[in-house]
Amino acid sequence: MTVTLLTTPLHDWHAAHGGRMVDFAGWSMPVQYTSIVAEHTATRTAAGLFDVSHMGRLRFFGSHAADFLDSVVTRRVSDMRAGQVRYSLVTNEDGGILDDVLIYRGYDGGENFGMVVNASNREKIVQWLGNQQTIWQSELGHSNTLTVSDDTLQSAMIAVQGPKAVELLEPVVETAIKPAPVQDFKSMGYYTCWMGLFDGDGVMFSRTGYTGEDGFEIICDEEIAPQIWEVLTTRASKLGGMAAGLGARDTLRLEAAMPLYGHELNEQTNPLEAGLGFAVNLEGRKFPGCEVLAAVKREGPKRVRVGLELAGKRAAREHYAIFGKSDSGQPIGEISSGTFSPTLQKPIAMGYVPPQFAQPGTELFVDIRGSREPARVVKLPFYKRR
Repeated sequence: MTVTLLTTPLHDWHAAHGGRMVDFAGWSMPVQYTSIVAEHTATRTAAGLFDVSHMGRLRFFGSHAADFLDSVVTRRVSDMRAGQVRYSLVTNEDGGILDDVLIYRGYDGGENFGMVVNASNREKIVQWLGNQQTIWQSELGHSNTLTVSDDTLQSAMIAVQGPKAVELLEPVVETAIKPAPVQDFKSMGYYTCWMGLFDGDGVMFSRTGYTGEDGFEIICDEEIAPQIWEVLTTRASKLGGMAAGLGARDTLRLEAAMPLYGHELNEQTNPLEAGLGFAVNLEGRKFPGCEVLAAVKREGPKRVRVGLELAGKRAAREHYAIFGKSDSGQPIGEISSGTFSPTLQKPIAMGYVPPQFAQPGTELFVDIRGSREPARVVKLPFYKRR
């Protein structure tokens, strides 16, 4: 059966510039244009441009939008400042992670919020939110006070990441069109968003990203995305940057120890074992799974996410078994992601093990295709920008 993949507004550019296109969560996306290492290195040293339009973009508005979001995500949003962005999680009744998301509050500080969700989870989250909205309105009588829209297919999202991100963006964006705390990218705070103009069209910028570098993410209407992308890629090439695909995005986020849904996170994983306790606010809160997470917090998780550096040159991959001793019969855990780090020039991995094996410096072993390779638990992240 032939499956028709979704395409982003930048698909033609990717195809015309040598993008190796793959099926990613039902979208035709570029995994690389040149080489993953070259695109990774360009992002660490200058700037990488990523088409992330496959990510889901939802909006919430109405007189009780904050109340509703407070009832469905792990961090309170009603205390967010105007223009603030906050990382949070959506959990099921068992405390398992349905998705990790970014929530944006509009500039007026009112009941106007945005949410970016993972591409692979967009349809699931939209349906889940619809069910939660029905329950919430029925229980509390908030009828006709909340509108949720899925703007993904009518918009685009571009990530500009790297130490030259400010230098790249500053000359090509015009003055802010709405009241904002800043008038330039350099003074813009991390995890804040800002409305600006690009050739007369309004676009939203947030100082966020998924690479461990300084950077910004741009959300705009689909019609103007190709024009913005052309201007940015042209300017990036003058600064030593380049367009980068999903391959480099994965190695960059792994070096920065950022979890990836479907690898470090899934519905059988709770936020506390994933090392995301900072994104769970339990005090005075009620959201799906909060009682389960409160119990996990009291008793401690049964396993935890750790970082591993391998002694050899071979990279561990997802699902490879982790052992406490080279001759032990039963694995103690499993690798969730692994790669050869282009920046550190050594194999790195993340995985889950019982807490007694999670102390940095602990010597473990990873089964790589039948060979037990020595590995050492290290503090995360593997890479942190200066």
